[in-house]
Amino acid sequence: KMSSGAADLRQRKKQNCTESDKMASEERNKENAKLGRSPKYMLIQRFAKLFFGCLAAVTSGMMYAVYLSTYHERKFWFSSRQELEREITFQGDSAIYYSFYKELLKAPSFERGVYELTHNNKTVSLKTINAVQQMTLYPELIASVLYQASGSEEVIEPVYFYIGIVFGLQGIYVTALFVTSWVMSGTWLAGMLTVAWFIINRTDTTRIDYSIPSRENWALPYFACQVAALTGYLKKTLNCSAEKFCYLLVSASTYTFMMMWEYSHYLLFVQAVSLFLLDSFALAQTEKVHEVYKIYLFSLFLGYLLQFENSALLVSPLLSLVAALMLSKCLQMNMKKGTFMSRLLKIMYIYLVLTITVTLNFLLKMFVPHKENEHLLKFIEVKLGLNTTKNFTMNWLLCQESLQAPSQDFFLRLTQSSLLPFYILVLIICLFSVTQVIFRRICGEPLKETVKLEDGRIGERPEIVYHVIHTILLGCLAMCLEGMKYLWTPYVCMLAAFGVCSPELWMTLFKWLRLKAVHPILLALILSMAVPTIIGFSLWKEFFPRIMTELSELQEFYDPDTVELMTWIKRQAPVAAVFAGSPQLMGVIKLCTGWMVSSLPLYNDDDLLKRNENIYQIYSKRSAEDIYKILTSYKANFLVIEDSICNEVGPVRGCRVKDLLDIANGHVVCEEGDSYAYSKYGRFCHEIKMNYSPYVNYFTRVYWNRSYFVYRINTVISFQS
Repeated sequence: KMSSGAADLRQRKKQNCTESDKMASEERNKENAKLGRSPKYMLIQRFAKLFFGCLAAVTSGMMYAVYLSTYHERKFWFSSRQELEREITFQGDSAIYYSFYKELLKAPSFERGVYELTHNNKTVSLKTINAVQQMTLYPELIASVLYQASGSEEVIEPVYFYIGIVFGLQGIYVTALFVTSWVMSGTWLAGMLTVAWFIINRTDTTRIDYSIPSRENWALPYFACQVAALTGYLKKTLNCSAEKFCYLLVSASTYTFMMMWEYSHYLLFVQAVSLFLLDSFALAQTEKVHEVYKIYLFSLFLGYLLQFENSALLVSPLLSLVAALMLSKCLQMNMKKGTFMSRLLKIMYIYLVLTITVTLNFLLKMFVPHKENEHLLKFIEVKLGLNTTKNFTMNWLLCQESLQAPSQDFFLRLTQSSLLPFYILVLIICLFSVTQVIFRRICGEPLKETVKLEDGRIGERPEIVYHVIHTILLGCLAMCLEGMKYLWTPYVCMLAAFGVCSPELWMTLFKWLRLKAVHPILLALILSMAVPTIIGFSLWKEFFPRIMTELSELQEFYDPDTVELMTWIKRQAPVAAVFAGSPQLMGVIKLCTGWMVSSLPLYNDDDLLKRNENIYQIYSKRSAEDIYKILTSYKANFLVIEDSICNEVGPVRGCRVKDLLDIANGHVVCEEGDSYAYSKYGRFCHEIKMNYSPYVNYFTRVYWNRSYFVYRINTVISFQS
């Protein structure tokens, strides 16, 4: 029965596909006959529109990649720097990612390089890690293979090749947003406006300026391609070949996205919730939505196998939700239609799916051994005000700008570029239209097979409804965490541009206003061309001179103290030495010198988080003996004190590293709103500079400059004052 049912479903799909193709071609022929156009003329017109649209999309992506490359060169003077000075521009976790790319290129063979990364014991002291799995180094593996296979060693330096790939991906990102807006609106003018808003609001749409090798810069272009393909796939008026192409592109980009970023399955979960709501209100073809669910399952399964049996994918909310949706669908299909139970199941569908999802996720976490970050759950509790903590790591995360609510400046910037007002306008019109459609569906009115311009029903188009739900969900996350704005703002640009360029949106508005003085279709067509043109000219006049000034200015980025420190380490420190200090500095030391370090700026591993907290104690009010015991427990030979952390004057008191350490260690007492510092020891990073006992017994200063103080950790302790 199951096999015959599946065969019937496949046969039905083929019939529907051919029928829809026939209907679409018949409708086009009728429309052309009315207008007196020949099929040949229409074919040439469609080809010209497609050609120039694709040309504009590709050109936009290439121009953006060139813009990023030029800006990067102006900011860092990359071409005139030595290799060490270039590498210093990679800060924090970026330095770690690039250091592994360097190691892969230095390996005698690619296989040997991969083995050394998966059994890495030369990065963190007393710890062997699978760096490929733990740090999601698939982008570096791909980049190193391309660099060596393309014979680029004699043509371009490794660093230029690496950042060139990232900038190229950003160009693909912009192109995908262009195509998405174009597919939704039917005009590539919307794509041009999307790109303009994206570039003007670059500080809020991408983190490429601050962290080139970050995982999201590698991953989000693939997600944008997936969204573009999904937009086309959800369209009703789509021929079979285009539908198959979109399906294949969704499959390939979903899997690639999942391999590039460890948190990708959370973003796909948000997308799955959007599709679930779309399907629940019967606003899309159920078969298409469930095909996307199968893509999620396949990608999760393949990702689990190729990511060294990554258990985080098994306990992910995405898997639980998709499994619940599939199970609920089976229950619905096996029940006789028209019975009381089938009607009850239809009404309780959303509740049933949510219940099964939560239950499945709970059971999976019980039975599947996993190393899910407990600090992430604790962070959410504290962020929501459900708990308080003195823990250093939790409070340090809460103090990070990306994990705080967005500032007023963020909304001000979006308003000044006219993006936010138009987004709100488009969102309100689409939401009202979708609400009307849902109400009609509840009343039993079926959806139209093809929505025409004069109908003024933009809420009946499934791809539009999907994007409305998707941007609302991402917007809710962005209102809680500023770091989420980099996921939300690009799609704000796309949706706003689609709306102002779409005659259907203006027609929907005019239907509500019941315009009679002017023909609504004519006015909608005029506004869909005039409004984006006016916006484009105003953006050109105000922001183009700023962008050109930005590219023409030569910015000075030079850090002589860090260069001197790295040079001293390479010349004076023993090869087997282990360095201890702040995780951000340790990442740079690992990249620039290759020396082993005691901690890394990574926050997805509980052991590394504990190490970071322990080593940060060098900026606390603890004794020399305590610090010595902590450092020697990690086999550290040298300690690096940063003056910028020791004498930090932060804008928010209580968020400085030394303040957070004092709170965690109980060295701050709060009484009646006032805080009092108390400890029998002075701050270690200050006291060690005084060169008196007992500090000189444990540590010997071997190097210093204006920013850094380096101490050798004594193996033989002398207690003579």
